[in-house]
Amino acid sequence: MQIINNKNPWPEGWGQKTSIMGVINLTPDSFSDGGDLNSSKKVLNQVKNFLYNGVDIIDLGAQSTRPGAQEVGSNEEIKRLIPYLKLIKSEYPEILISIDTFHSDVAHEALINGANWINDVTGGRRDKEILDVVAKFNCPFVITHSRGNSKNMNDLSKYDNLLSEVKCSLDKLIKNALEKNISERNIIVDPGIGFSKDIIHNLEILRNLDVFKKWNLPILIGASRKRFIGEILNEKNPKERDIGTLAISCLCSQYNIDIVRVHNVKLNYQILKVADKIYRK
Repeated sequence: MQIINNKNPWPEGWGQKTSIMGVINLTPDSFSDGGDLNSSKKVLNQVKNFLYNGVDIIDLGAQSTRPGAQEVGSNEEIKRLIPYLKLIKSEYPEILISIDTFHSDVAHEALINGANWINDVTGGRRDKEILDVVAKFNCPFVITHSRGNSKNMNDLSKYDNLLSEVKCSLDKLIKNALEKNISERNIIVDPGIGFSKDIIHNLEILRNLDVFKKWNLPILIGASRKRFIGEILNEKNPKERDIGTLAISCLCSQYNIDIVRVHNVKLNYQILKVADKIYRK
């Protein structure tokens, strides 16, 4: 039996603009902002800042998925996540919140405490029971292409035909979701920039974004501040990669991508406001 969310889980203007997902990491070790938001006051200030600057949905994560990150387990993830989720929802009850997790029990706990989306970087590959949770709550679900886990993903970045293999994997993950009674209208596809992919792979995906429209499903791109941008710019500090990120957000607008996942909401909102005027009719 499905639990129907009474609140509309889609951002205002969904499908008519490039929506913005703002990243809030509740972790000490995320690659860009790990440890930055280590108090209730800082988290709420960031949420307020995001809302003021045009965010459409906030993506909360309590487990780093950067290459090399240590997995803390679902109990620790819940301990980190739920108090902040409750706090944000108490202050801003209408805000849309996505939960970045691949654990089914974390997803369940978050959804019963007011979360709206589940964003699984494994697309249900690691914990298949997450598909049952998403189906039960009838919520949007981001299915991402990735291989392996944080410890070994960089060793799995070898492809004979990148686009074909990524599409094939996503085909399988989408089929798995549909077979678990996840509504097709709730599925969002993410080709997984940076997940088990090197700079050449990431650029090939960005040059061929139309390839991922074959399912006629919404597309999310999460390239913000990632290592390949730093390699192009020769910039080691992730927080200095926002201008490179903006170039990709403009590209996403040109391709009519539905949502970008970013760290700097203000800059992306401003550039997308202009880019969408140019590229979206």
